[in-house]
Amino acid sequence: MSTSSLIFRIKYIIVLILLSFTSCIGQDTFSIVAVDPKTGEVGSAGASCVDLTNFPNFATGFLGELFPEEGAINSQATYLSQNQTNARNRFNNGETPQEIIDWLVANDVQNQSQQRQYGIVRLVDGTPQSAAHTGVACLDYKNHITGPNYSIQGNILLGHGILDSMEARFLRAEGDLACKLMAAMEGANVIGADSRCKDNGTSSLFAFLKVAQPNDIFGNPALSLGVRLQNGQGIEPIDRLQDDFNVAHSCTSPVLQNLEFDNLFQVYPNPANDQMTIKSLNEEEYRYKILDLSGKILLQGNLSNEEILDLSKFTNGNYILEVLKDQKYFSKIFSKT
Repeated sequence: MSTSSLIFRIKYIIVLILLSFTSCIGQDTFSIVAVDPKTGEVGSAGASCVDLTNFPNFATGFLGELFPEEGAINSQATYLSQNQTNARNRFNNGETPQEIIDWLVANDVQNQSQQRQYGIVRLVDGTPQSAAHTGVACLDYKNHITGPNYSIQGNILLGHGILDSMEARFLRAEGDLACKLMAAMEGANVIGADSRCKDNGTSSLFAFLKVAQPNDIFGNPALSLGVRLQNGQGIEPIDRLQDDFNVAHSCTSPVLQNLEFDNLFQVYPNPANDQMTIKSLNEEEYRYKILDLSGKILLQGNLSNEEILDLSKFTNGNYILEVLKDQKYFSKIFSKT
């Protein structure tokens, strides 16, 4: 055998080994992705009965990718990093969640989309959309639940009740998106939620939660928590995640406060025609959004001093102007005539 042939075979074997690692560590997982159309926050949380201490180079949140102020993708079941990369590229190309799902299913790197599971959310023209895929070859129990701004998915679960509990906790929780995601994770805090962890006396072996603020950089979310434990320790990772969450974040009071608009901003003319000016009376930077009365975002941007807003495409009627900064928001009704 020639030296070049030997080198080729060695490289081929190394690639196969790497693929086997990256395609097995994401199995038996429950997770959620969600977006808050009001604040622009996006988040991902999940857990799995995979001993990530054997994979030190993988972050606990490797299954989820956040796109600040846009959306999130979770890739799981028989995880393959190349599929995750393709999902990211389709997202960056501007595709909707369902379009991304359809493409991933049709173009799986190994032609095995029946073994994959995805959950995707995105703000499309200010309105949240979600989509999910659960391949028929994912191990039971497997399924997903989608709502307007969230997707919950899992495989090798104790049963459908795990997904139902996560959804109920997410919808019922008060506070911001991080608080809702943490509540969803507590909904799966059941021994054997990931059925392979039943003998360990836990729901899972690793758990994560992360939330990106609108101005965050991709790959560096403002909140990122993760817990990894060894098989046999018998310690519940969601309990540990909750402990870390309580230190890093507060859910004791409503996060958003609606404050006096006219003390900080001027809006004129109101009623407006094709243009309206919003002016800040201080030197702070804000974000603004214009919504219709159903809550759909029609226009958004940054406000540092004064902005002239183009309303020429708006139909006549009443609209909501919101100005946001950190955990505060200011709102005012205006009219287009």
